[in-house]
Amino acid sequence: MARELYTARLLRKTCISEVAQCYHFVFEVEGRDSFDYLPGQFISAVAPDENGKQQTRAYSIASAASGSKFELCVNRVENGFFSNYLADLSDLPVGGTIQIHGPHGHFVLQEPITDSIFVATGTGVAPMRAFAEWLFPADGPDRSQGKDIWLVYGTRHETDVYYKEEFEALAKRAPNFHYLATLSRALDDWAGLRGHVQVHISKTVEERAKLRGIPLPLDPAIVAAAQSFDIYCYICGLNFMVSGVRELLDGYGWHKKQIVFERYD
Repeated sequence: MARELYTARLLRKTCISEVAQCYHFVFEVEGRDSFDYLPGQFISAVAPDENGKQQTRAYSIASAASGSKFELCVNRVENGFFSNYLADLSDLPVGGTIQIHGPHGHFVLQEPITDSIFVATGTGVAPMRAFAEWLFPADGPDRSQGKDIWLVYGTRHETDVYYKEEFEALAKRAPNFHYLATLSRALDDWAGLRGHVQVHISKTVEERAKLRGIPLPLDPAIVAAAQSFDIYCYICGLNFMVSGVRELLDGYGWHKKQIVFERYD
């Protein structure tokens, strides 16, 4: 069955990292009052390449649903057809359109909302931004229910920390949102966290368990039997990072259903 295609018009394009060639896009779906999706889902963009062959690329939506708009976070990739098509003004100017279908995907927040650790590298921060916007809307009721939310965002260089000001502002506004940006190749003048995401996930898990008097590692038999969890981890990034975090949490006795992930390589 052919998927229904929508026309999305580009409203705004912003380069959020010149060094990494990362762009933020705001689109509006034409002919619709609303474009409904769950935070964490993705759209698929469709366009013919220079040879007339239809190309499709999936992109996580980087915003919570708002009318007929949706936002993307895309790195320009050398020799990459779709990322270059979106990023280059000669191909897609503001006011230009693309064809999309969706939303798709099951990388969504579990219900009920619990304490949660969001883990991202690179443009894997896109669905985390959507989660944060939905949980802590700037112009609506707080949906976090007072649960502690940690965003552990890892990258190599400071120039690759996307949406830093947004997340820092949210952490000031919402005391239960904790923003942990860490660099693996930080320069001397970087005042933030250092090391890979696993280091700071371990600290978060262990400190939380200590505060609650929870012994680690957990007893997998008890956790599995209950099938009711008071914390989840949501991971989005390259396979080696996702696998590393899953193995780390497995070592703490976390059940596999507590670990929700999406890989993009």
